[in-house]
Amino acid sequence: MEAVAAAPAPAPAPVRLWVKTEPFLVGALPVPPPARLGPHYLRKMAAYTRARATEGCFPRLSWPRWRHIACGKLQLGRDLAWLYFELFHSLLRRDPSRRLQWAEAEAACASADELERERSKLSVDTLQFLLFLYVQQMNKVSLRTSLIGEEWPSPRTRSPSLTGKSTSKNKNWNDQDHHTFVQSHLSDMLELLLEPEQLTASSHSTRSSLVSYEAICALSFLIEGTVNKSRTVHPLHELALWQPCHGQNGYSKVSKAFSFPKLESWLWSCLTTNPFGMTACLKSGKKLAWAQQVEGTTRRAKIACNTCVVPEVFPMVIMSQVYKQTLAKSSDTLVGAHIRIHRCNESFIYLLSPLRSVTIEKCRNSTFVLGPVQASVHVHSCDNIKVIVVCHRLCLSSTAGCTFYILTPTQPLILSGNQAVSFAPFHTHYPMLEDHMAQVGLATLPNYWDRPMLVCKESGDTSVFCLLPPSDFYTFVIPFEMEGDTTETPGGLPHAYQKALSQREQKVQIWQKTVKEAGLTKDQRKQFQMLVENKFYEWLVQTGNRQQLDSLVPPAVGSKQAAG
Repeated sequence: MEAVAAAPAPAPAPVRLWVKTEPFLVGALPVPPPARLGPHYLRKMAAYTRARATEGCFPRLSWPRWRHIACGKLQLGRDLAWLYFELFHSLLRRDPSRRLQWAEAEAACASADELERERSKLSVDTLQFLLFLYVQQMNKVSLRTSLIGEEWPSPRTRSPSLTGKSTSKNKNWNDQDHHTFVQSHLSDMLELLLEPEQLTASSHSTRSSLVSYEAICALSFLIEGTVNKSRTVHPLHELALWQPCHGQNGYSKVSKAFSFPKLESWLWSCLTTNPFGMTACLKSGKKLAWAQQVEGTTRRAKIACNTCVVPEVFPMVIMSQVYKQTLAKSSDTLVGAHIRIHRCNESFIYLLSPLRSVTIEKCRNSTFVLGPVQASVHVHSCDNIKVIVVCHRLCLSSTAGCTFYILTPTQPLILSGNQAVSFAPFHTHYPMLEDHMAQVGLATLPNYWDRPMLVCKESGDTSVFCLLPPSDFYTFVIPFEMEGDTTETPGGLPHAYQKALSQREQKVQIWQKTVKEAGLTKDQRKQFQMLVENKFYEWLVQTGNRQQLDSLVPPAVGSKQAAG
């Protein structure tokens, strides 16, 4: 009797999944999380919120309930509790009109009690918020790292730079780290999303545990993908319900849920490198000839952007080693992009477009003038730089001697390792500035530029920062012509700073009047003019402004910065 051949196993569905950039790049605070935000306590929080579903804990978690959990159960400070809540809330609320409505409501609050009542109207998706809190573990310092100073050498955990060499790690940017983190902690994260009856007494899964469709919707916060190499990006929950995938991910139409072990195995097998991440951008991205190559130096400026851009994903621009020059761009390539500026020295960089996020790291002696930034500006390991920006959030770590001229609706975050930080009010404008602010949902009020928050108190105290004295404050002129209606600094200047400018302007007028009334002869005027010009030239050289003026002269034909 002939043996009956076994039916071939169904071919894996051609689904490609990857870990999204946004939750890690702008959602993970670049600082080790409090110990009470570890997996053990998050499992307790998951059980607590489900048990109190009728009290504003599940399926949406209100600010008052999270404040109670964070301050009462997890022993977090109130400011830190609001920081995590607002960070997650703003990460998902991208609609500019809703952002502006919230800014208006917050600015109208005349007291702390009124502000608290306004915040009490806010809520977040509970399961997604649990995942967001879990993601903060990515920047947890391991014992091994703290002992040897770096991770074990591994090609997978070293991110290439634009020069092809490995760089020190920035986990928030490194999509390989995001991928490794999710794969390593996938089981834990899935267990956070399980209903209580699917867990053991110790809050773990079993072989028979079922994962609800709502849990998969929450996991879409971290994972997305495509079908059949299509350029259309879909959230995870849509792909998981695709009929050809049911055999692999264990979806049952009867229970309307997924088998835990099968789902975990399917996710593992389908997860791949993010085609829109930093690795892809550096490996196969479009090189932009925006910067000049300065003669007499071995440094080569490198600028790249995604070649593969789809509407569902924010674009990415990475620039490195811009040296001794002025780079100025207002470009569609920048609009809504995540920007990484790395190892740029003695330069003046103007990126005058509405941006999604900006990271500035390992830069020295440079000035950065940025268009409005919808999410965050993170400055890391920089010395003696100036940053001029309207942004939703500013984070600082390991900076020295830097000055920030900012307009921001959230408290600037001072993380670890900072020295001699100065804050000053935003003090410039360009013609399209207010239009760009409206595009990203940023208003002039509230403005917390002068109320920084020390997130890592063990790294120092309030002596690490100061407010720039009004006597040292000067307005900044953006030296480019553009179309647009903005003719002055949005929101104006604080009284003390405006008064200092007015007094300085008055001194100039008195000086001009004195010169006019001095009755100098023609030869004396000529001699006096030469003296003033010589002193002015000396000042330009001493302050470094001579370099900036020289770099504003258009380059010769054939060496112009490319459009793009």
